[in-house]
Amino acid sequence: MISALSWVPKGAAKYVPEVAEPPSKEEIEELVNADSVDKSGESEDEEEMDVDTEKGDAAVLQAQAAVLQALAAAKALNDDQQGDQSSAFVQNISDGLRELDMDHYDDEDGGIDIFGKGVDLYYTSNDMDPYLKKNTEENADDEEEEIEDMTIKPTDAVILCARVEDEVNLLEVCIFEEAEDGDSNMYVHHDIILSAFPLSMAWLDCRPQSGEKGNFVATGTMGPAIEIWDLDLIDEVQPLLVLGGKKRVKGKEKKIKKGKFKKGSHRDSVLGLAWNKELRNVLASASADKTLKIWDVVQEKCAVTLEHHTDKVQTVAWSRHSPELLISGSFDKSVALMDMKSSSESGRWSVDADVESIAWDPHNEHAFVVSLENGMVQCFDKRLASSDMVSGAKTIFTLHAHEKAVSSLSFSSVAPNFLATGSTDKMVLSL
Repeated sequence: MISALSWVPKGAAKYVPEVAEPPSKEEIEELVNADSVDKSGESEDEEEMDVDTEKGDAAVLQAQAAVLQALAAAKALNDDQQGDQSSAFVQNISDGLRELDMDHYDDEDGGIDIFGKGVDLYYTSNDMDPYLKKNTEENADDEEEEIEDMTIKPTDAVILCARVEDEVNLLEVCIFEEAEDGDSNMYVHHDIILSAFPLSMAWLDCRPQSGEKGNFVATGTMGPAIEIWDLDLIDEVQPLLVLGGKKRVKGKEKKIKKGKFKKGSHRDSVLGLAWNKELRNVLASASADKTLKIWDVVQEKCAVTLEHHTDKVQTVAWSRHSPELLISGSFDKSVALMDMKSSSESGRWSVDADVESIAWDPHNEHAFVVSLENGMVQCFDKRLASSDMVSGAKTIFTLHAHEKAVSSLSFSSVAPNFLATGSTDKMVLSL
């Protein structure tokens, strides 16, 4: 299942991406422990489930005790009826159980050491190591071919694809090549394993902390955290930066108490993300917790929290022509225009269904389009906004584009008035 897509500007990716340093054993153990902590005790329902589990464990122990008593009674009766032959048979069973040591079964260490002892083995000479390639002409050609496969040319079109396969959450960096003979080729250059089901993403060129230009992507998932990854690193297992999310618990504590989030964090899934191309350190996020947040990725913190919607905020987009203007769409069936100079609402439009996606027209600084859950696509003029809800406001156009929800919108940056829509009816239309 593909849940989100994003373009990477041509020439933004490093010509030959670097391979990330492998994590140490301690780092892997910390990640595993953190993951187990994140999945324990996160809600009242889970706490109730824990109580039910404890009750169930007690019932199991009682049942086991009853079975043991029944076996003891049967053994005694069997001894009386069958004498020495039966006693010998029972003794054999007892010896077998004693060898298994089932009484201490639960006390055994169930952990598996994923780092085998063989990692310390080595060969005194590289020539003796069968896993090292010999310096031959054939191997040199193979290495050149591998380098060519890893090369990202400035003319290559790079597409980011967030998807889920066999319960594995992936972010794939795909290369689309157009050959001179007209044939095209698309392949996965490298991928990143995400911590949760991906819902949204936004490409950005601002490196956290330093603000230097680079090749990064922010991802929003079913969790409350926003992860920023360096796309020029291969085999990376940890994000470059995590904005928000739940606090890590150190030590032996194995539960995260309800509501224990990082300062400024979302409290629910991150449904939408938008990067400000003019104010490069600014990232906007929309969440199922009914809020919209503005993040400073250089200072690594939430700068502003907006609470102007009454239901889940599904989508958010910065204006290309006025970088201080931000528009958001919600399941409260409204679209809001925000002026971030004053962090105030400049206008609001009422629509007939839940908002699915929003996009500014790159060729008209005043226009934006909204896609709805009922299959409609509407275009509005921001100059017609008012401080009050505009019910049935005049639209530039209204299209019944699909029979089901229109989940995505995209304008062509080259051809004016050219719009593509995607829907849950499995159709993609060019309008």
